[in-house]
Amino acid sequence: MIKALAAALAVLPLVGCDGQAPGAPVLNWYVFDEPSGAFAAAARRCAESSNGAYRVALKPLPADADQQREQLVRRLAAGDDDIDIIGMDVIWTPEFAAAGWILPWPEAQSQTARGGRIAASLASASYDGRLWAAPFTTNAQLLWYRTDRVPRPPRTWDEMIDMAEALGDNGTIQAQGERYEGLTVFFVSLLASAGGSVLSADDEAPALPDGPTREALRILHRLATSPASDPALEGAREDQTRLAFESGDSSFMLNYTYVWPSARANAPEVARHMGWARWPAVDADHPSRVTIGGINLGVGAFSEHPILALAAAACIAGADNQRLAAERGGLPPTIAALYDEPQVRQTFPFADLLRDTLRDAVQRPQTPLYNDVSLAISRTLHPLSGIEPAQDVPRLRDAIGRALRSEGLL
Repeated sequence: MIKALAAALAVLPLVGCDGQAPGAPVLNWYVFDEPSGAFAAAARRCAESSNGAYRVALKPLPADADQQREQLVRRLAAGDDDIDIIGMDVIWTPEFAAAGWILPWPEAQSQTARGGRIAASLASASYDGRLWAAPFTTNAQLLWYRTDRVPRPPRTWDEMIDMAEALGDNGTIQAQGERYEGLTVFFVSLLASAGGSVLSADDEAPALPDGPTREALRILHRLATSPASDPALEGAREDQTRLAFESGDSSFMLNYTYVWPSARANAPEVARHMGWARWPAVDADHPSRVTIGGINLGVGAFSEHPILALAAAACIAGADNQRLAAERGGLPPTIAALYDEPQVRQTFPFADLLRDTLRDAVQRPQTPLYNDVSLAISRTLHPLSGIEPAQDVPRLRDAIGRALRSEGLL
């Protein structure tokens, strides 16, 4: 199958060379409903450059990643051949690959899809030694803070909490504490920054070393019980924290890069005093390591046009369209060199910081059972104010172990 795909892809430019699009196959691209129009423009560009070989139709998915996954899993499990290209959350790769829902990329096309990519982005699109998707957009959380209240950004979580408490009512820290994927992201980033990991090196068993895990849990508990914590922490997601920071009553926020253009548009007075820094470390001697996010482009295993879908996915994930997604949609690229381009740097004035953060980024547990593992983490740790580090380390190990065995999750 892979050799046949590679051979067909090699002669694809000869297809439709008369430039006539009528009757060309329509490739359905299932992806979240990107509001800027960058994805729609990329689809048009690639269809035009195919010389009439294909057209691309966007099929919008819900904004919520859990709902996206639910819709796709149901359809892919039923062998739906309507799904040609998938805008995949980075955490879906092992699950979709192991289930046979997406196609591995032939080696020649893999080399193109890998070209110049940030290593962590490539790792998110890979599983079991193969590339299963083209890295398209990426992201990672940064620390956002008020430069008019804080002389310099804090280096560590404890330092940030101390600084926030000293500021009183205006010192509030905005973070994600609801029982959902964002809480798993929070914990995994803290754990990695403390030198630990959720799973063993082979991703088959819980790791959670005592020292790093206790330290991560200690910080979560300290934040939740600090007067600097927002009272809404345990129901907060990314957008709630963004809006709370834009209100002007908070001095610190952990969030993704979309908060910068949002503040400039919605709260210019806040944006005027908005600084950025690396996510706080657990230990001042060791830089933080945060989880990587983003969208990779996979090809549905039941597509009636897999050869064309691979070609279209490679085109959409190319440099020109990553540049477009960055400039128009504010979505960071996976190609490292794009961070040096003036237009991208204008969109992301923190480009160097973001690229450095992404180069050190970590993956969430890379297992086909990731969804169950994430649920085990968020359910065990919520509410954050109830965390008891010594008792919760073995509880967490047990919950993740049961998740890996598919025991008692629902």
